[in-house]
Amino acid sequence: LPRGRVPEVCVLDPDGDIVRHLLRTRRARRWARWACYHTELHVFHRAGVRYGIVGGAIGAAFAVLVAEELFASGCRLLLSLTSAGQITAVREPPYFILIERALRDEGTSYHYLPAADYSDADARLIRLMSAGLSRIRVPLERGTTWTTDAPFRETAAAIEACRARGVLAVEMEAAALYAFSRARRRPVLCFAHVTNQMARIEGD
Repeated sequence: LPRGRVPEVCVLDPDGDIVRHLLRTRRARRWARWACYHTELHVFHRAGVRYGIVGGAIGAAFAVLVAEELFASGCRLLLSLTSAGQITAVREPPYFILIERALRDEGTSYHYLPAADYSDADARLIRLMSAGLSRIRVPLERGTTWTTDAPFRETAAAIEACRARGVLAVEMEAAALYAFSRARRRPVLCFAHVTNQMARIEGD
């Protein structure tokens, strides 16, 4: 492949919904110089900013693998936007959570940081992002999520234990991405899009 640098701002889209929308509306094009493991990087422009986006990197290990490659290839800020299941009913879905910290119930984060209950977002990055987010009219919460790489082990007991800790939602990437961010000193910020109530209602 020819050499090239990815856009300085990149997005992880584990569900692939954003990528599909951009392609359907012809607002993104595949970047031919991307060489990362079983993924495609697309480039799009919004408000004068050039973004790279990778869809389908689901789960902690895959997300961090792609994050490592993105930063090695020129990325300077990585945003992750993943779907999530509601743990604490702060409002009716759908809504977003700016993830301030994530409960570490996966394996990847432990390869980057010593054992601890949580991975924390960079407080300075949270402050910088909060100013901009205050001007965006979308339902947004801030708080803690639970990162697990075993979605079929989200048992009633585990959900209740997380709710008792004040956890708002469950997802599959944030704890590992924040551990990578801290260990490698790379700016990463994670959002959860709370879209379901853990299959407890019809049609979830």
